[in-house]
Amino acid sequence: MQNLRVAAAQFQHAPGDKAANLATVRRFVEQAAANDIQIIAFPECCISGYWHLRNLSREELEELAEPVSEGPASQALMEMSRQYGMTVGAGLVEKDAAGRLYNSYVVAMPDGRFARHRKLHVFVSEYLTPGHEYTVFDTPHGCRVGVLICYDNNLIENARITALQGAEVLLAPHQTGGCASGSPHAMSRIDVGLWENRRQNPEPLAAEFHGDKGRGWLMRWLPSRAHDNGLFLVFANGVGRDDNEVRTGNAMVLDPYGRVLAESTALEDDLVFADLDASLRDRSTGARWIRARRPELYSPLTQPTGREQDTRAVRFEYGGK
Repeated sequence: MQNLRVAAAQFQHAPGDKAANLATVRRFVEQAAANDIQIIAFPECCISGYWHLRNLSREELEELAEPVSEGPASQALMEMSRQYGMTVGAGLVEKDAAGRLYNSYVVAMPDGRFARHRKLHVFVSEYLTPGHEYTVFDTPHGCRVGVLICYDNNLIENARITALQGAEVLLAPHQTGGCASGSPHAMSRIDVGLWENRRQNPEPLAAEFHGDKGRGWLMRWLPSRAHDNGLFLVFANGVGRDDNEVRTGNAMVLDPYGRVLAESTALEDDLVFADLDASLRDRSTGARWIRARRPELYSPLTQPTGREQDTRAVRFEYGGK
């Protein structure tokens, strides 16, 4: 891996307005280019919008969806990537040649290549198909990158397999914080009135963003994905009202020790960036632990327990809609 500079964006998308959201992406890419960024990560479904998807019919989802690579959003990302020599990742709803719909993340690289990750653990709509592959690829910037979308990062197996496939940098696009949860001591909803009143009275919203409904919850587990697997981690997230919920931003970059290199405390759209020192990886705790693995002991991980459920059933088992 070579040293590089990466950025993580947080922004409030316009539900269903792909043109407006791509314009926001472009503004951030231009800002990143002025700061010599080589890789920039945008949030999950930031091009299509996210939480409103749960209310759309299949026909409405199909109208919003588009193919990856040849679709207009992918082409717009590629045009930005080539113009600025920057790898650009952003999320949308994908429709494949067979008509299947996915929560996908498109990564456009300045050498003309695309990478695509289809979310493994989808739940926002019954019409979305879960992905079945991990996504790890080489970039023109001298590093190997993996992608896991939101809930994908919650399962430790996904981060470990991504690392075992050679990822050095993990892009972790989310729409999280402020979500209704079935776990009583995890994140929970934020009053949308706090967001609407943030200009006049920012302190209560800041307390929610930085407390257990946002950053506090993230910091219980997100750094371990980086630390335990010897990965740099680029966390991009939505911010602000997303239908009847409020996303908490907290865009950040973590090093392979799980330390925060840069993070946003803004109650609005924001961009953070950090320089990644490649020399940290080889002797990081996680990288050393991986070398001590005993795969012959791990076959139980591949055996069903009989307790597995569909992600939607787990996500909404306590009515958290």
